Amino acid sequence: MSALTPTPNPTSAATRATLRFFAAARAAVGHDEQVVEVPAGETPTVGRLLLAVRPAEGTSAADWRDVLLRCSFLVDGVTTRDREQLVADGDVVDVMPPFAGG
Repeated sequence: MSALTPTPNPTSAATRATLRFFAAARAAVGHDEQVVEVPAGETPTVGRLLLAVRPAEGTSAADWRDVLLRCSFLVDGVTTRDREQLVADGDVVDVMPPFAGG
């Protein structure tokens, strides 16, 4: 791991991160952002954060799962498609589906 990647520590305190949703991801989940907490004892990864997302009432969990299959992510501004990417406390994770023409 690089010096910029946090080391997983399952005994540390809970990790809180903000997920921001764009375009089709926003439509599928039904809101612009959600703060997610990964409990102490669990490794805070992009994938673990995504498991905690709850679509708003009136939206379809199946639509969210379908959109999520095509998404890439920005973890504090750094692009990744790796759901095992570690997330530090206070990070912002942008959930970005492909945009038209891209």
